[in-house]
Amino acid sequence: LCSNNNPYASFGATLARDEEQNLWSTPHDVTHTEADDDRVLYNMIVVRNQLDKDSEEWQKLNYDIYTLRQTRKEVRSRWKHILEDLGFQKEADSLLSVTKLSIISDSQNMGKARDILLKLSEETNIFPTSWELSERYLFVVDRLIALDAADEFFKMASVVYPKRASAERVDDSQKAPQC
Repeated sequence: LCSNNNPYASFGATLARDEEQNLWSTPHDVTHTEADDDRVLYNMIVVRNQLDKDSEEWQKLNYDIYTLRQTRKEVRSRWKHILEDLGFQKEADSLLSVTKLSIISDSQNMGKARDILLKLSEETNIFPTSWELSERYLFVVDRLIALDAADEFFKMASVVYPKRASAERVDDSQKAPQC
């Protein structure tokens, strides 16, 4: 019963190792540390792993790593939601999948893709306020341009995740009563 021939004995250890290398919450993501934001997360993991697990610094870094991963998941989920609303239910995951082998479909689209991505960050809340634009989403916007869906994506993002000005965030108690 206690044989060392159990093929599942190291399963949990393998999952834990994969999670450490899983910077984009995609199993066996071979693209980690390829982009700047990947390197930031990777460096945080390296520093955390050198610290004592009971230390305050380790706990803070662990929280920051978790928060960054959750933010990435949230942003990806927002993009996927909009793509599905535009009719790309089956293609959403492949449109969002970016690897080091991904290429820009047309170099002439690069400027337009950058403009749309910047416009998305400035005029919508599809990205959190503290988010630095990720190169990954430049590839996604390029794909949307190739599919002639980039403008529709922006319009949908503007509706689903509108940018709220600080003046619009007035409490209901400060608003004038309506008749």
